[in-house]
Amino acid sequence: MSRTRIAATAIGLAGALAASQAQAQSANSSEQEIALLKQQLRMLEQKLDKLQSQTAANTAATAKARVEAKAEARSEAKAVVANANAAIPLKGPAPASGVVLTMPNNRPTICTADQANCVAITGRLHYDVGGYDYRPNTAATVPQKLDSGQNVRRARIGVAGKFFNDWNFALIYDFGGTSDGFGGAAPGSLPGGGVSGVENAYISYTGLKPFGGKMAVEAGIMDLPYTLDEATSSNDIMFMERASAGIVATNIAAGDFRSAAGTRWYNDQLWIGGYVTGPSTGAIHSASSAAPAGTSEQYGAVARIAGNPISGKDYSVHIGADAQWLIQPPRNLIANTQTVTLSDRPELRLDPTTLISTGAIANASGAQVYSVEAAATYGPLILQGEYFWYNIDRTANTGLAPIGAPSLKFQGGYAQAGYVLTGEGRSYNAANAAYNGVKPAHPFSLDGGGWGAWEIAGRFSTIDLNNQLGTATGIAGGRQTVYTAALNWYVNGNVRFMLDYLHGTVSRQASPVSTADVGSKFDAVAMRTQFAF
Repeated sequence: MSRTRIAATAIGLAGALAASQAQAQSANSSEQEIALLKQQLRMLEQKLDKLQSQTAANTAATAKARVEAKAEARSEAKAVVANANAAIPLKGPAPASGVVLTMPNNRPTICTADQANCVAITGRLHYDVGGYDYRPNTAATVPQKLDSGQNVRRARIGVAGKFFNDWNFALIYDFGGTSDGFGGAAPGSLPGGGVSGVENAYISYTGLKPFGGKMAVEAGIMDLPYTLDEATSSNDIMFMERASAGIVATNIAAGDFRSAAGTRWYNDQLWIGGYVTGPSTGAIHSASSAAPAGTSEQYGAVARIAGNPISGKDYSVHIGADAQWLIQPPRNLIANTQTVTLSDRPELRLDPTTLISTGAIANASGAQVYSVEAAATYGPLILQGEYFWYNIDRTANTGLAPIGAPSLKFQGGYAQAGYVLTGEGRSYNAANAAYNGVKPAHPFSLDGGGWGAWEIAGRFSTIDLNNQLGTATGIAGGRQTVYTAALNWYVNGNVRFMLDYLHGTVSRQASPVSTADVGSKFDAVAMRTQFAF
């Protein structure tokens, strides 16, 4: 109720009372009546003030109660919503992953988010098929025939990666060599090549970077980057097999499957490396075995200096020099013999039989190999060559003949050229001081219209394992010359097909003191199917 209505009511009551009193009483009592009316009016005003105060208090209390009720309702609503949100899983941003999976060149690779730790699966398959037209010069030639067919030349699978950026590792097993695991001590056994085994099992530290370059300190079973051809991956070489002169050299104390420890330093123009080497995978580690005979382990060393002193956008020049020392040849602890054998197959691996061989050189006290290497690229053209000189010392004290025989000297080398018809070139790999393979600019695709990269190549190779002919202590290992023509199709970065044609001649006499012809000639055609990642 408003103040105006209350005042009006009070005045009305006062007027009514005044009229009533006026009718009942006489005029002489008017003053008393006025006084009474004033008193009543004051009482009404007091009641009015009290009523107004009570009304205001009630209004304020009601408003306060309403505000408090609304606030309490809002609080309860918020609590209910919060409880509901807590009970219902909400879809938010995914937490940051601790690993990153990538596929560089289709190689499955898992790394930590900071790229400091990685592990990758790596593998390669080289499957060869082909045939020989082999022609022995005489009935005394050994062998009289070579077997055509197939060979799983390499079938490798393993892992490679790094820990904490600077610790690199690899563990790779080779299941290949299906026609290479051929040989033994039984009568009639023929020498074979490498058999299945651990191809890489090493650790390498690359945290040191002296003189503005990069450095690797490594040990284990590894493929040593000794010689230019060996430093080039088997996935990237221009021919199905490397030249015999290089194979003979690396088989002494380097090559694949070799135990070694050493270091290499390199930058974009210079590579320097040296390693102490031991036996290869599969060598006997027993001093008491009689069949096969127990053998002491060999040890040696290799050193190489190479570089890329001239290079530009589409050209480069590579030069280098290599040295290898067989410091302690393996010693047969049963027969007390100490020998070294230099041999190779005719630059093809379908048949494991060797056509040139020194045989076991008796009383070998050590061996040295010195070589030079050179290569150049200009756009899609590459030229490459190496030459080797071998020296075998024969001063081991075994008590067996020949005693005091002079050292033996052999030599060999190769020259090769390749041209990529589709225009791609080979980049330089400074870490190994060698050239990378061809990467097709337009991989083969029936949908996209690409035809990959096509390369033609040719090679001349020769090796002479004859020395001191006409003497009883000489060696008639034979001289081999092979011409090879190749056509390579790089389907994409992982698949390659190779087609090789070989024409070879082996000039060999029956013994150092017999000139009877036991040489041969051959032609061969072979194809390789390759994939690698």
